[in-house]
Amino acid sequence: MAYQHPPLPYAENALEPHISAKTIGFHYGKHHTAYVTNYNKMVAGTEFDSKSIEEVITAIAGDKERAGIFNNGAQAWNHTFYWNSVAPGGGGRPSGTLLEKISTDFGSFEAFTEELKSAAATQFGSGWAWLVLGDDILKVVKTSNAETPLTTGQKPLLCIDVWEHAYYLDYQNRRPDYIANVIDKLLNWKFAEDNFRDAIQ
Repeated sequence: MAYQHPPLPYAENALEPHISAKTIGFHYGKHHTAYVTNYNKMVAGTEFDSKSIEEVITAIAGDKERAGIFNNGAQAWNHTFYWNSVAPGGGGRPSGTLLEKISTDFGSFEAFTEELKSAAATQFGSGWAWLVLGDDILKVVKTSNAETPLTTGQKPLLCIDVWEHAYYLDYQNRRPDYIANVIDKLLNWKFAEDNFRDAIQ
């Protein structure tokens, strides 16, 4: 039961001028595709072949002998989540209960965005910055390489990819500029609201 490479939820040029079609072409078309292809090859014919990718990721997290499966599977999942975390015409702020929860748990929406920017900018090397729900509290967390909040029982609501391939063609070493544009212009709050609603039901 191969993991299907989900199609992009928009055209490759839909995130311009903040993320170029060239970046999306390499990032989605090359990097993400390679993770999916490698993962499917690694699990084919194994006990993981019939399991969902989420089940596999959580089952083998921390297992050094299966690090290849984890890294490719988690990266495949993380990237799919990232493509949905951004959207043309995104940015702004959420509404309703999610905005209320952010204001309660972070003090204000502005305090949340500063914490998210800081987490994404200070993640050393490759990794991710996430808005998650854990123990009924919204938190900003960062993970290295292929690590994902799925393995710690937290519910991801949004993420920002800060691997260099996510931004280097467009921003070179100006990671903070990329982060600011993602947060201000691209974050898909409808996706986050749906994830939050599912998490609290």
